[in-house]
Amino acid sequence: MTLVILAAGLGSRFGGLKQIEPVGAEGEFIIDYSVYDAIRAGFNTVAFIIKKDFFEAFRDTIGKRVSKHIKVEYVFQDMDYLPTEAGRGVVREKPWGTAHALFCCKDIVKEKFAVTNADDFYGKKSFELMAESLKSMKDFDEIDHYSMIGYMLRNTLTEYGHVARGLCNVNNDGHLINIDERTKIQRNNGTIQYFEDEKGWFDVDEDTVASMNFWGFTPTIFQHIINGWDNYIKESKDNITKAEYYIPVLVKSLLSDNKCEVKVISTPDRWQGVTYASDKPGVVNYIKALTAEGTYPVGLWG
Repeated sequence: MTLVILAAGLGSRFGGLKQIEPVGAEGEFIIDYSVYDAIRAGFNTVAFIIKKDFFEAFRDTIGKRVSKHIKVEYVFQDMDYLPTEAGRGVVREKPWGTAHALFCCKDIVKEKFAVTNADDFYGKKSFELMAESLKSMKDFDEIDHYSMIGYMLRNTLTEYGHVARGLCNVNNDGHLINIDERTKIQRNNGTIQYFEDEKGWFDVDEDTVASMNFWGFTPTIFQHIINGWDNYIKESKDNITKAEYYIPVLVKSLLSDNKCEVKVISTPDRWQGVTYASDKPGVVNYIKALTAEGTYPVGLWG
């Protein structure tokens, strides 16, 4: 099984490459813990999707450490590597988004795989659940079968500002019905709310299932990205230099067209991440506590 880690973002809110911000006792990054948990869960390959300019920084830090324990692939998110000719020549202010980043690894990934963000700490149990899901995932039979790790929204917030999350509707069989990417979610006066442009703040239940971009896919997803690209470009024409093609937006369209089903796997884990600089001490202390109770060794890689 392959773990694809989306690591091309700059982390604009935090400032700099938050992917390489150490949080472990021996200088480990959040990515180190994701790879460590993935190896324990049975993954044998990790593919880092990065900007070409950051290759040496990744190779000499993360790559150097983990390559002794798992096969490592590097994939560059190339702004000119497009699913179709739509959008060719556009001068972008930022990368094309997570769905485009995923498309960039289509020639590397040929088996069922998981996708995570580089800067999110997902938890040991979540990787175990995803590995079980991939092993039992059905092949295409009329529609495609995918999966997603679902967190309780209240377990995914930061105290220091807003976050972006995919808010999910899940049916009684545990399948995803709909997902809406909300880019501004925070707790206001004790109540979790999301902000919608020109409409204001809306309350949302604390137990709403939230997507943290931890997906399980088969390689059929790449053709779906290609098929949806032209429509994304068309719908983004008024903001084409900034509008991003998100994985949740792709999945939402596939669900509405009955082209896939997504099994939502609930996890008891709490999200941790350095969305803002002020988040770092809390993440460090959280990992210290997990290390003290034996979930992780003091030095991940020995």
